Amino acid sequence: MGGVAGGRLAAAVTAAGGLGMVGMGSAATRVSLAAELRYVRGRFGIGLVDWVMRAQSGLFEDALAAGPALLSVSFGTDWSWVTAAHDAGIATATQVYDAEGARRAAGAGVDVLVARGAEGGGHGEVRLATLPLLDEVLDAVSVPVLAGGGVASPRSLAAVLAAGASGAWVGTRLAACPEALTGGASRQALIAAAATDTRVTRVFDVAAGLPWPQRFPSRVLTDEFVTRWTGREEELATDPAAGAGPLAPVDAGQGVGMIRDDATVADVIEALSVGAQSLLARWS
Repeated sequence: MGGVAGGRLAAAVTAAGGLGMVGMGSAATRVSLAAELRYVRGRFGIGLVDWVMRAQSGLFEDALAAGPALLSVSFGTDWSWVTAAHDAGIATATQVYDAEGARRAAGAGVDVLVARGAEGGGHGEVRLATLPLLDEVLDAVSVPVLAGGGVASPRSLAAVLAAGASGAWVGTRLAACPEALTGGASRQALIAAAATDTRVTRVFDVAAGLPWPQRFPSRVLTDEFVTRWTGREEELATDPAAGAGPLAPVDAGQGVGMIRDDATVADVIEALSVGAQSLLARWS
């Protein structure tokens, strides 16, 4: 949720009863982290991209110094950051995409795993859908597991809780809230989109020259640029003029069809929680 989950969104999520995350994406710097931390209130977490964290000297140290309740680092294979976070008294989390990855993360001491299904918006491996992935991960490890990917309604929240998740990792549904850093046009695009309007692609990363590993494409709202260049990434990378013009991907998971309006974070979380509780109560 880099460029979307800033300090205001994190503060609003925490105030509504969740744990708000400050998301530092591909463009993260020490300056941008400090700017967003000015707005956090109460407990909060920080999310970092592993390869960005290592390229930006001091970013990881600044994140530790901020004293988050949770530090999430994903898209890497070096687990040395886990020990450093624990030494600072900070709990850790990371995204996983299969049972083997879950076992490796848990073995490295990660406290909380995010089973991020292929439905999820933004970057991640496209391997398993959320519920089959959750089944595999819960069988593989004993640490708490959060379900991410496609959780955008009371029904989907109830489903992952009933399946055994300790909680949900919600992104796309909150991206349309006024507290997010999402621009006006992107917010309206999220509200207008159907569940079938997303596509997994690398074209924005290739055009921007971002060194994302190929195994981590991004699920975004489909537009003309995506349609034109997906499958032609090598040509795009060698043609500087091809990517000219605005490059503004709107990250979105397949739960985007559940977004009907730009409700506040408090209203979204209340609707998700009350609705899920009502559905789960039917089985008791």
